[in-house]
Amino acid sequence: MSISLKEIQAPIAQEMELFEKKFRTSMKSKVLLLDKIMSYIVKRKGKQMRPMFVFFMAKLFRGDAIGDATYRGAALIELLHTATLVHDDVVDEANYRRGFFSVNALWKNKIAVLVGDYLLSKGLLLSLQNDDYELLKIVSNAVKEMSEGELLQIEKARRLDIDESVYFDIIRQKTASLIASCCAVGAASAGASKEDIEKARLFGEKVGIAFQIKDDLFDYGTAEIGKPVGIDIKEKKMTLPLIHALREADWMTRRRVIYNVKNNNGDNRRVQQVIDYVKTSGGIQYTIEVMNQYHAEALAILYTFPASPSRTSLEQLIAFTIEREK
Repeated sequence: MSISLKEIQAPIAQEMELFEKKFRTSMKSKVLLLDKIMSYIVKRKGKQMRPMFVFFMAKLFRGDAIGDATYRGAALIELLHTATLVHDDVVDEANYRRGFFSVNALWKNKIAVLVGDYLLSKGLLLSLQNDDYELLKIVSNAVKEMSEGELLQIEKARRLDIDESVYFDIIRQKTASLIASCCAVGAASAGASKEDIEKARLFGEKVGIAFQIKDDLFDYGTAEIGKPVGIDIKEKKMTLPLIHALREADWMTRRRVIYNVKNNNGDNRRVQQVIDYVKTSGGIQYTIEVMNQYHAEALAILYTFPASPSRTSLEQLIAFTIEREK
């Protein structure tokens, strides 16, 4: 990786610092237990790529004149997204999130669900109190898409009948819709035209799809990362490398591989057999080519905007999404 995320973030370091203060304030509560949980959530922040997309996209249209609406838009996305993560951990019965205990692991499911509801309501109120209806519409649509994508994946996982078109439907809704909303919110908060907001949204969608494909490649040991290799296969998730490999397989091979996925029961030997088959059948190379195509399509949209330091930063940020090693 030629440039680190910290280096990419450098031009908006001040904005990010101010955003973090505003975001912490937006999560405050008068209920001691809730305040304690909010503080715990804030400490577990990840790469913070979502607010980066918001700020860089806003600067693309307004230069350095970042207004309060952009900070509120970034906070709205973080509040609603954090709410979905807290709820997801309850649904998945997950005890960890980014190497920390999940909220449900520490405070049980009932409190975790209520915390997610609280975050959701804080986001809604933040927008309504400031008449940010356009921003609320964009982010609410993303949350709807994420829920539909999750349910579509659950429905299809039972039968393992996910083809390439369904796979893209799932990742467009589950992952890409959020990054798309970050870019659309950034543009909208800076007063961009409807046409430019839609271009920003589509740009984010292409980036989000490439980002998820990169995540799916990690499952096959393409880099040293935080999650164990083969975890998607153990969870019976059909991702692009496996879908392509199965499409190229003869009937008997396909049946054997699907049997290993369906009945692996966490057996590392069976999981490794699936990984080995995907690697030898060209599934990895095909997936890399598709990821690069989405990267190119995102760049093509980005280059319709005038050259600027913010456009360069967005170019670096999308390169990071497909070159990162974790």
